[in-house]
Parts: sequence; C-alpha cells; structure tokens
Amino acid sequence: MRVRRGDEKGATVDPAVIADELTLETVAAAEPAESLPINIPYGFARKFGVVIMEAEGERLKIAQREGEDVRALLEVRRFLSRPFDVDFVPADRFDAILSERYAMDDQARADAASGLGASDLDHLATDIPTADDLLDSSDDAPAIRLINGIIADAARQNVSDIHIEPYETGLVVRMRVDGVLHEKLRMPAHVAPVIVSRIKVMARLDIAERRLPQDGRIALTLGGKQLDVRVSTLPNRAGERVVMRILDKEKAGIGLEDLGMPKRVDETFRKALTEPNGIILVTGPTGSGKTTTLYAGLQLLNDGSRNILTVEDPVEYAIEGVGQMQVNTKVGLDFATGLRAILRQDPDVWMVGEIRDRETAEIAVQASLTGHLVLSTVHTNDAVGAITRMRDMKIEPFLLASTLRAVIAQRLVRKLCPHCKQPTQADATMAALTGVEPGATVYEAKGCAECAQTGYQGRIGVFEVIRIDDEIRRLINEGADETQIARHAFAGVPDLGDAAHALVRDGVTSAEEAVRVARAAEIELDNA
Repeated sequence: MRVRRGDEKGATVDPAVIADELTLETVAAAEPAESLPINIPYGFARKFGVVIMEAEGERLKIAQREGEDVRALLEVRRFLSRPFDVDFVPADRFDAILSERYAMDDQARADAASGLGASDLDHLATDIPTADDLLDSSDDAPAIRLINGIIADAARQNVSDIHIEPYETGLVVRMRVDGVLHEKLRMPAHVAPVIVSRIKVMARLDIAERRLPQDGRIALTLGGKQLDVRVSTLPNRAGERVVMRILDKEKAGIGLEDLGMPKRVDETFRKALTEPNGIILVTGPTGSGKTTTLYAGLQLLNDGSRNILTVEDPVEYAIEGVGQMQVNTKVGLDFATGLRAILRQDPDVWMVGEIRDRETAEIAVQASLTGHLVLSTVHTNDAVGAITRMRDMKIEPFLLASTLRAVIAQRLVRKLCPHCKQPTQADATMAALTGVEPGATVYEAKGCAECAQTGYQGRIGVFEVIRIDDEIRRLINEGADETQIARHAFAGVPDLGDAAHALVRDGVTSAEEAVRVARAAEIELDNA
C-alpha cells in the first residue's frame, strides 16, 4: 500500500489496532459499482471517507478524505485483498468522487431503500400491505422501501418525472426519460392508497384530504447527491394520481456556455442581458427548458452588483445571491401581487416565472419602462408568437415595441444513441419534411442495451431568437401579423425548423424528432 499526500510519495501508514467500528463487516454490503471489479460498501465509504477512484489491472487507486482516520485504510486493505495506492483529497473533491461512484448505481439504490438489501422494484411491490390507509398499517416499511427504490431507480436513469397512476385494474408507475414516458411497474389496485398515503406523508401533505389537489416537496440525499422532489396529487376516478418531479440541485449552477446554444443565439441573449432595462422572453411548451435558460441568464448577471429578485411557481432551484419568492395562491400571493411587492425592494433585475395574464404583463412592462431588466417566459409555439401573445393581453403595441429586447424560442429533442444509431437514405417524404436532399444519408434510432432499447440518449436544445431591431419595432407598432414579422426576423438566419433540420443532417437526432419540433405548417412557411 502506497500513500500519497500532495507531492509526498512513499509514505506508509503506521500499523494500528483497528477499532471495532472500522470493520467492514459492520456495514451492509451492496452490489459493486458497474465500472469497478470490486467496491467498498457505500456506508463505510461515506462514514470513513475512503472510496475507490479507479482500477488498473490488479492495482487500485483509493481516495481518502483529508483529516480522516488512516487506520481505515488497513481495514480496506484487508477487505479488498489487493494492492492499492492512496491519494488524500479535500472534502469537496472527495464528495464529488463519492457521488460519481455511488449516486447512480445499485449501491445507492440499496442505501436509499432504508438499508434493506432488496432493490428489485417488482419484488418490493409484492410486500405492500393491503390496508386502505397508511395509518391503518402497523408496518409501513414495505411502502417506504418501494418508494425509495422507485426514486433511487429514477435518479439512476436521469428520470425527470415519476407518474403514479391508479386505475380500476391496477396501479401503474411510469417514468419520463428524455421527455418520453415509459411504463416501469404495474401493481395490484389495492396497493394504490398505501403508496399514495406514504408519499403524502413524506411530502408533508394532508393524507385525510383526497378530494382536492395538493402540492408538496420531499428533500432527499442519495449517495451524496441532494435531490429535491416536487410532489403533486390530483383526485382521480380510481384514486389519487401522483406526479413527482426530480430536481438535482447540482444542476442549479448551469451556465450559458452549457446550454449548447448556437453562436448567434448565444450572442443575442448575452447582449440582451447587458441592457439596463427591457423585457427578455423565453418561450416554448412545458418541459422545453425555459426556466433552465433563464437561470443560466441569472447566473451571468449574479455578480453581486445587482439586486436580483424572482417570483416563481414553484422555485425549482435555489440560487445563492438571488432573492426568490414562491407563488402561493392559497394566501393570495400570485404573480401580480408578488411583482408589486418586489417594486418596493429596490430591484435591478426581475425574473417572473411566467406571464400568464394581463395584469402581470402590464406590471412587467411598467417595470421595464422604469429602468428594470425583466426576464420571463410565455407559453407560445415560437418566438413570433410571443409578440402576438403579449398583444392579446392588451399590451399597447407602442409599449411592447419600446420595451421588448429579445425573444428566444426553444425545444428539446432527443439525441440518437451513439452506440446503435444506423444510417439510412432519406426518401422523398423524409426529405420534404426535414429539408435534406432525397437520397442523403441520415440516421435513425435502432435501440441497444446502452439506451434501454429506445435508440436515444439524452437531449439537446433547439433554439431560435428574435433580436428586436428598429424594423421589428416598426412592424409591432403598425400591428403587423406573425408572417410579416417572421419574414424579417428570420431573413437569412435559422428558425426552429432550420435548427432541427441541421441536427438531422449532422446525425445528432432523427427525422422523427425534427418533425416533432418543426411542424409541417412551419416547414411550409420556410419553403414559401
């Protein structure tokens, strides 16, 4: 065993008697991480600050957290029965290594399942009691174990939402991966009240109230990762439906450079953020990443020289240095009320989670006219549609023209799995829909073990941007329709359809995904 601390090489660990609490037998073992031939049980690794970093043949590389008892290394050597080198690393670096090694594998799942060894969801589901209410059951461990297993399995697969849906014939658990729902588990109908009640207890909701929708949160730590699970319940004919959205707090610090915006979109967005006042809108359907884009913009502005305040529904990620207010309609705190309160807080930059009504839109416009920079989202199909939507909210055209700085529209498309995507030749129909030449080589999804037979891995953003220049201001003032504004805004520059087609030509995504983003009507407009 060789120990290395900084530049020091060849140091040795002084042999000592290892205390009983250091023995690995006292910590429940779990399955090895997929990337390593052998692994230290997660409980021991976390408690005593030792983790396997990598394996090179028979020799391992161990990281130990600075300040931990080096006697633990002797127990590790006995447990592994093979040579290894040791690096002493700072606590933050160790936490990152620990999270990488354990957070997304079966060890984390076993640890999340209350320390019980069963991690197979189908097996866990068979242990659920048949009581109508959780409080009627003397032992709720099976329900806790199943829910923890579901959440841990979802975190491992980068699931964004978990749907728990009761029907007369059974309880179905579906998970949304890369924007598409997949059925994961099916259980008897009688377990639905038990599962739903346990989730409501974890989210601090009223388990006796089954007639009204409820919203709550569950804070979890999974293998060193902090997860925030948003819980929403909805009364249903066969019981209560539950949707849990998983938010990984480590993703809160994403920057503009991580969004994958094309150069023109990135430059336009950054330039708009440097404006001292005005409105910047991000538009797209639910789940298209609008809030992530706005958060990235706030990260750029959050340099300590500005007072940045937000009104959100709900607050998805906490940002240090930004004052974030959550809408609470139960006590009368809606977007408009929150914005009026923000005016008395001396803000420089506002972020409004969504402009939904005329009152919110008017306050945002007035704020921009009085020297504030306002960032917000609108639900429209494209960037030009945001202008029409604001006019529909009775915003005067001359006010909209003078306050609007930029509008970004975005979508998320699934990326083809690099391990199994296969080339094909575009036929006439595909060529017409995606803008490629007939006979050109494109790629299609096939499916393999790496992508769980879906043919896709991960998602990528598709963007279009409108920079409000003098000509567009004139068109807005004159009440021009969407076609006229779009003709000028996208003269010689790509729109959503063009951006999606480029990804097809580059083999990043499939024609089906591009068509889903760029509808036939948009393509006809492009070809006009």
